[in-house]
Amino acid sequence: QVQLVESGGGLVQAGGSLRLSCAASGRAFSLYASGWFRQGPGKEREFVAAISQGGSITEYTDSVKGRFTISRDNAKNAVYLQMNSLKPEDTAVYYCATAGSISSLVGKRYDYWGQGTQVTVSS
Repeated sequence: QVQLVESGGGLVQAGGSLRLSCAASGRAFSLYASGWFRQGPGKEREFVAAISQGGSITEYTDSVKGRFTISRDNAKNAVYLQMNSLKPEDTAVYYCATAGSISSLVGKRYDYWGQGTQVTVSS
């Protein structure tokens, strides 16, 4: 069992930055790939970024490449999402999730997920 708790969301102006954190419980965290998803108003949940178990492989959706960076610290049971150059279209609830592989996360098949943290970008 892995429990995930997101934090770091908030209100920011366009062009600003936020850093999301996801704290995981359970000793098995390092065995899972981790990722971030988001769901904007009236939209389906979409994949944002993923990172492999050891942190050497990352994957991003095209709309955030060059602006967002995913990282993890297995010693702290945590995964992060650094978001720069934020745009109003990045407004969404952001969720942390884990799965057996990055490909599973990209395919929106995850084993555990958190309750989400709201990110609002004003224009």
